[in-house]
Amino acid sequence: MAGVRMTSPPPTIEQRSLGDAIIAQPSTASYTEHTPITLDQPTQLVGSDAYTKWLMTRIATGVATPQEQAMWQQHVDMVKSKPRRFFTGYSPDTAAVPHPPTTPSGVAKPNTALQDYEMQLRLLERQNERRRAMAGIQSQPLNNHATLSPLTSEAERDYERQLDLLEQQNAQRMMLASSQQQQFNINSGPTVDQPLPISRSMDEQHSPYSYQLTHKPSHDASGHSASQQEHLRQLKLIEQQNKERTAYQSQMGRSKTETMTPTAPVADVSTMRAPKDIMAHGRKSEPRASSPSGMNARGSIRKTAEKYAEPFCKFLTENPTVFHAVNAVKEQLKEAGFKQLSERDEWDLKTGGDYFVERNGSALIAFSVGDEYKAGNGAAILAGHVDALTVKLKPISQVPNKAGYVQLGVAPYAGAPNTTWWDRDLSVGGRVLVKEGDKIVTKLVKLDWPIARIPTLAPHFGAAANGPFNPETQMVPIIGLEDTTSHASPYQTAEPFANPSVLGGGVDNFVTTQPPRLVKAIGNALGLRVDTYANIVNWELELYDHQAATLGGLDKEFIYAGRIDDKLCSWAAIQALIESRSSSGQLRMVGLFDDEEIGSLLRQGAHGNFMPTVLERTVGSLAGHSPGSDLMGRTYANSFLVSSDVTHAVNPNFLGAYLENHAPHLNVGVVVSADSNGHMTTDAVSTAILKRCADKVGAQLQVFQIRNDSRSGGTVGPMLSSAMGMRSVDAGIPQLSMHSIRATTGALDPGLGVMCFKGFLEGFEAVDREFRE
Repeated sequence: MAGVRMTSPPPTIEQRSLGDAIIAQPSTASYTEHTPITLDQPTQLVGSDAYTKWLMTRIATGVATPQEQAMWQQHVDMVKSKPRRFFTGYSPDTAAVPHPPTTPSGVAKPNTALQDYEMQLRLLERQNERRRAMAGIQSQPLNNHATLSPLTSEAERDYERQLDLLEQQNAQRMMLASSQQQQFNINSGPTVDQPLPISRSMDEQHSPYSYQLTHKPSHDASGHSASQQEHLRQLKLIEQQNKERTAYQSQMGRSKTETMTPTAPVADVSTMRAPKDIMAHGRKSEPRASSPSGMNARGSIRKTAEKYAEPFCKFLTENPTVFHAVNAVKEQLKEAGFKQLSERDEWDLKTGGDYFVERNGSALIAFSVGDEYKAGNGAAILAGHVDALTVKLKPISQVPNKAGYVQLGVAPYAGAPNTTWWDRDLSVGGRVLVKEGDKIVTKLVKLDWPIARIPTLAPHFGAAANGPFNPETQMVPIIGLEDTTSHASPYQTAEPFANPSVLGGGVDNFVTTQPPRLVKAIGNALGLRVDTYANIVNWELELYDHQAATLGGLDKEFIYAGRIDDKLCSWAAIQALIESRSSSGQLRMVGLFDDEEIGSLLRQGAHGNFMPTVLERTVGSLAGHSPGSDLMGRTYANSFLVSSDVTHAVNPNFLGAYLENHAPHLNVGVVVSADSNGHMTTDAVSTAILKRCADKVGAQLQVFQIRNDSRSGGTVGPMLSSAMGMRSVDAGIPQLSMHSIRATTGALDPGLGVMCFKGFLEGFEAVDREFRE
């Protein structure tokens, strides 16, 4: 509740003296109607001891300083040491509250300051007793106080009502904090500065502490008393104030993390910073509490996971090609405090440092060095791929026009274009090499409107519309109609095969081999002038589905998007690395590779030397560039790899294609992929290690294996683990319609992936000690 003033001003010297001396004075306060409090007013207590009331207010509202708490304890000890001449039958170990003392004639004795103080003391202890009872009986309603005896003194009832309102305010704040978790990052536990919230029923007619006023209250149409109406009004005001404060704190970029109570463990992931906050605040933060359990933890996990759906959709939409995806990750890492390294330069790494290196603009490895790292310690590694099925432009993409259409020469990449690419709105993007002075620079480009389409043949034409189709002649995109005003290039008018296929068109430059209007569109997108189009030296462009990624389903429980495979796991792994902040004695690493869909055999693929080289150079730099003969062997042996690629979610229309009990569901959790023939790295030990890491953060794991009459796919896991001798498991996020131009995953699945991967990066070091031989 930081930033909310609920206390009265500090006491005067006279008030402190009065409180310290415990001067006995008759109580003149008499309340017949409760006066509600607001955030900007002090809590009004009963009695005449001003300092006691002030200190009691701070204790009751949980904002007392350690010095004030110590002062309060002094007073508590002093009062407990005095003879019980005013009250009989009182015991702090019971919930019983005795009646006020009376004279032989039955008339109540005057209420002195000491009486007032002792009453407040036992009422506070009564409230603590209620809190302890509620903490110990989690399954029962929090407002069930039937076991506690009623209060009989009007002053006691008045004070109890004030405590009730404070608890209602706290409950309101906790509800708002839960709904604004992205801004506040709140754990569900009390701190020194926050009283334990006890949820109270708003309908106080059913509460054992309902108001017992000395006059008959008026009621509104809903049956609420005037006092209750005022309470409702105050709570609405509190809600509005909290919303305004939340908006202000969000603008100021502040976040709040509170200490967790040991008696009510809450999911570690409930304090995760949302993706948009990562870029604003960096990645270093205080360590957070551990394992969750129960329904509250699962609810917290779900709420946290929901926050990643929109950022992931935005990432897919804005980064359609492998080059855009790697560049976007690079920029996010920089904003989070990671330092870029070059493979060409010598590395001078430090413990506690965060680094990344890219290769070919289409592969990237990012890693964090633990602040307690020592040479030979292992690494927790996540590896995925960022390439996707696509259609790439041929080196000479201009083809002769046919029937008045301008078409584009394209080549398939990893099985595209398949039939799912027909009749889709396709755009183009990628990287372009441009001559600037005496330098050749790389620029990224994507057109913001669809430029191409592969039209189907209507079924009216019979057998010709049914296929099979020739990918060279019958799946050629159309990109426009003939422009009779433009000058025809040599490639449009020449007899096929009449000229040699000289690179650069056999004339002055590359652009003469490409469709002129495509050159113009790309040149304009890069900010080139007509007379500088010829500065385009070459390009590597591809077609992609232009439709944006979006949430879908009746409750928006799905994500519909292109290129989910495997930007989904890759994006989740990067977020997990950025959010991993706890101390470590190991390396934490994420590798994003290119060319997985075509075998990973190129230098930017997982079969190349990219990851082994980065690991060796990292370990060598941290060892002073003089590693021992067994240093890398120990590093590999102490490491663990999670090969993370998407896997198959169960399709309700084809249940017969799945193996019983091995059919993953969406919005449940990461899936461990198994294969008895070595297409996956999963085994019993690696599965158990990942399961222990997932358990620590309350993440659920599923399992997938194909039927014996089906064919398994492959991942980067076997090639990486065999090259480095590293223990490994294959585990990814499920999706429907794999290898389609547009696929489906769960709206919670990106966030569930982040949480599971983060649990692995932060938890592997401790878990590995359990498996040490």
